[in-house]
This record gives sequence, structure tokens and C-alpha cells, in this order.
Amino acid sequence: MGALLALSSAVVYGIVDFAGGLLSRHIHHAAVTFLGQLGGLLLACAAALLMSADAVHTADLLWGALSGVGSGMAMRFLNRGLSRGAMSVVVPVSAVTGVALSVLCGVLVLGDRPGALAWLGIAVTVPALWFVSGGGGGPGKGAADGLLASAGVAVQYLALGQAGPGSGLWPVAAGRVAAVLVLLPDAVRHARRLKLPPGRCLQALLIGAGAALGLVLYLLAAQRQLLAVAVVLASLYPALPVILGLALLHERISRRQALGLLGAGAATVLLTLG
Repeated sequence: MGALLALSSAVVYGIVDFAGGLLSRHIHHAAVTFLGQLGGLLLACAAALLMSADAVHTADLLWGALSGVGSGMAMRFLNRGLSRGAMSVVVPVSAVTGVALSVLCGVLVLGDRPGALAWLGIAVTVPALWFVSGGGGGPGKGAADGLLASAGVAVQYLALGQAGPGSGLWPVAAGRVAAVLVLLPDAVRHARRLKLPPGRCLQALLIGAGAALGLVLYLLAAQRQLLAVAVVLASLYPALPVILGLALLHERISRRQALGLLGAGAATVLLTLG
């Protein structure tokens, strides 16, 4: 059940990233990110009220808040990267590096002991990112933002996985509050960008609600599955926006970048198996 929930989280995140990337090409990425977090806050609070919680401790809410800080920063850089770069580059870079960082943090901080395959996946990540980002032939647009987003992805997953199972979905709600607060200064700087037609506002809110749903599914998976397994399964989400980007948007990638994407996919699989 835990694996299925984690994979469901990956599917939801894949759809959200694709939709958010498209919207970021029509309205400013700061508006997509901030309004999205507001939508996520509404959904997370509603879900937390509907799901019973046995015991919500302060530590659970603090872990959730730290996860929200990671979420906010990840979405900020991810949407910025998607607004000017190819989905088939930005999303895999953020995902595979986020998985590798999660594994490393698990080893150094949480005492996890990955197997040989996981270490091989981390080793494959470095050349894969080199090729995806251009491999010396000029960086792929948005690759740097993808790398910055990956740090937020790692914090998001690792911190949320530390919340106790008795806390229900309140850590997710606490995370949405933290994400809104983290993104508030950037929203103030781009205040005029937030004045959007109702239809665009609704799209951003729904995208953010979808991202919160993905986190809810991930938290439920982490409560039923080993954290390392839940992280890597949930991080398989790049496959969907990459496929949609190539099929629907007719994005073009070089052979070098294609090789890097294959390496990124192989690294994710190795990290999953390891």
C-alpha cells in the first residue's frame, strides 16, 4: 500500500509540474508559485480536518514547517526554470539531484545505510547532470534553477518523513503555512504580477492544491513504507512531464542531453532499487 501511495504521489506531481510549467510561460512564475501555495494551504487544511489525528506534537508541526520551507523554495526555482527552460531538462535535474541529496542526508544525518545500487545511482547522477545541463556545450536553459530546486525537494521529503504517524495531515498543513510565509517577500516584490484574471488565479490555486495532494499521498506513504523507498518512488514523477513535454510541446533535446536524461532515469531506478 505504501508503494502504491508513493507512486500515486509521483503521478500527481508529474501532472502538477507539467501544468505549472505551462502556466509559468503565460504568467509570472512568482504568481504561479505564491498563489499555488495558497491553494495548497486550503486543500491541506481541509484534508487535515477530515482525517483524524491521534496525537499532534509540536515536533511534528516543526518538521512539517521545515518541509514547507523546502517546498516553497523548490517550487520557486522550479517554476522559474520551467518558465524559461525545457521541462525535459529542468524537472529531471531537480528530481534526480533531490533524490541523491536525500540519500546522502539520510546517510550522514539519519544513519541510513544504502546498498551498493543506491551508491551507484549517486555516482551516475554526476555525469548525467553534466550531460543534461549541456555537457560543456552550453548549459540547458533552466538547468541551474533545477539544481537549486533539488535542494528544496530533498528538504521537503526528508523533513516531512520525520513527522509522527499520529499527527495525521497537520504537518502538511503546517508546511503550507511556512511555504506561504517564505514566499511572501517575493510575492510583495512582484505584487503587480499577482493581479491576474480570475481564470488564471483559479488555475494557479488548483495547481498548488494538486501539489499539496501529492505531499499528502507522500506522507501517507512514508508512514507505511521505509522513508528511503517512499522518497525515491515519489521522485519518479519527472517521467510524466518529460513525456508530455516531448509529445505535446514538441520540445527538442540534443543527443548529449538525451544521454543525460537516460542517465538520470537510470540513477533514479538504481536509487529506488538500492
